[in-house]
Amino acid sequence: MKRRLLAFIMTSAMALSLVGCGGYNQTNTQAAAPASDSAESASASDSSASGESAAGSSSDLNVMLETPVESLDPQQATDGTSFEVIADYTDGLMQMDSDGQAVNALAESYELSDDGLTYTFHIRDDANWSNGTPVTAADFVFGWQRAVDPEVASEYAYMLSDIGQIKNAAEIISGEKDKSELGVTAVDDKTLTVELNAPVSYFLSLMYFPTFYPVNEEFFNTCPDTYGTSPETTLSNGAFILDSYEPAATAFHLTKNADYYDAANVQLSGLNYQVIQDSQQALMSYQAGDLDLTLVNGEQVDQVKDDPAFKAVGAGYLWYVSPNIDSVPELNNLNIRKALTMAIDRDSITAGVLKDGSKPTYTAVPMDFAAGPDGSDFSADQDKFSDVCKFDSAAAADYWNKGLEELGIKSLELDMIVDADDAPQKVAQVLKEQWETTLPGFTVNLVIEPKKQRVKDMQDGNFQIGLTRWGPDYADPMTYLGMWVTNNSNNYGLWSNADYDSIIAECTTGDLATDAKARWSKLYDAEKIVMDEAVIFPLYTQCNAEMVNTNVSGIDFHPVALNRVYKAAKKN
Repeated sequence: MKRRLLAFIMTSAMALSLVGCGGYNQTNTQAAAPASDSAESASASDSSASGESAAGSSSDLNVMLETPVESLDPQQATDGTSFEVIADYTDGLMQMDSDGQAVNALAESYELSDDGLTYTFHIRDDANWSNGTPVTAADFVFGWQRAVDPEVASEYAYMLSDIGQIKNAAEIISGEKDKSELGVTAVDDKTLTVELNAPVSYFLSLMYFPTFYPVNEEFFNTCPDTYGTSPETTLSNGAFILDSYEPAATAFHLTKNADYYDAANVQLSGLNYQVIQDSQQALMSYQAGDLDLTLVNGEQVDQVKDDPAFKAVGAGYLWYVSPNIDSVPELNNLNIRKALTMAIDRDSITAGVLKDGSKPTYTAVPMDFAAGPDGSDFSADQDKFSDVCKFDSAAAADYWNKGLEELGIKSLELDMIVDADDAPQKVAQVLKEQWETTLPGFTVNLVIEPKKQRVKDMQDGNFQIGLTRWGPDYADPMTYLGMWVTNNSNNYGLWSNADYDSIIAECTTGDLATDAKARWSKLYDAEKIVMDEAVIFPLYTQCNAEMVNTNVSGIDFHPVALNRVYKAAKKN
């Protein structure tokens, strides 16, 4: 969750044109109030200077974000922060319950055909947009057609084709068919049918993922170029309404949607977000009472781990190093790649740097999120690839020397791009030290970039080594393994393997799509190829160390798709 890819970047000129787009006024909004004086005053001052403000009240939940929102367009958003905020004010057909299971949301009920190829969803009669317009099946048709439209170029388009197996999605994405031919139909205002190419066992869990959220076409057409960039250019059908926001905002606010169909069960008056990228500043804001929820890491964990407010929550993200296999000749050498992954002491990173409960990871699919037909964790065995992925300095040096000899060089210097956030920089510094200590003649230059720029550079192939992460969008190993198919937009190193592609195809549209046990076994084979080829260097599975005010309850934490959901949260 993802977690993870570049959405579009809004120019300042666009930001200036947001107010009053389409002449739209939302109901149930409240006026922005000045940010409170606190240890967060520097951030609040920055917000004020840029025209941003955060509305708030004592019954609002005050939430820290590590990074700014990248996009509030559900078909363009690709990062976990954006997904969280979009889900605050938008419901899909389904939602996650407290256990992460898919339950009805805008869909009051559904039927599945005997062959598993056709879903019929019945949309709630009391589901409305925040301008009073009913939510209809046509809103889903429009949103999903946007997701596969080549002109929109959604980076999550593959969720409808490769993952969701929706009829004609792949052909539309490739330009072979028109978006109107997508296998989704509004039978009437409240009935939606979805046709699949093959049965998808996890299809309902896709329905709470933001790419599958509805978009009201009439509203969208009032502001197509600025959609999702201000309160005036967003529309809510969910628990909250966005009432203070602009692109790259360091503070913004949502208020409770009184007309939400399930408003009786929403206890918070609103959500007050603050983007604080310095972890020490965030902790100070929490201790000053200006945040109810914040992340901590490193030495901070030692300070607060005995506090009743401290929680270690599995976040699902796999952090890994991606080598640019295609464009950097030295990294095209398998021995060099094996040397790099074998030289990493992952335990020292999680225990000595992060200290937040994150787990060292030695598999391409992380642990604790996907259970197989027999109920077992896909990645419970973290030793299964120990011949190619573990900390072994002697083996690493041996691979390194072989690689240098094959390349005809005696030393190697590479740049590694890293997010400007606190934790990734600390991890990158340790990686640099470990590599340069274990591998003679290796020099690593750390290039610190804002997340947007780092992701863009990796997507464009403009990097040598990149420190990145991926969060599960749905509870199946394919959410990871699908990334390394040839030409997948998340396959940063542009690695390609025909055998691997064949296995993934067999597990999605082939005979194994309906044979759960055999499919599971083949997915293990696919993962082995990725690990044997050192396509990525897995580091750790993220666990968020969070301070949650003891007067707050009911926040649902999930390792899949939406890490934090506030619909049932309470603040006493």
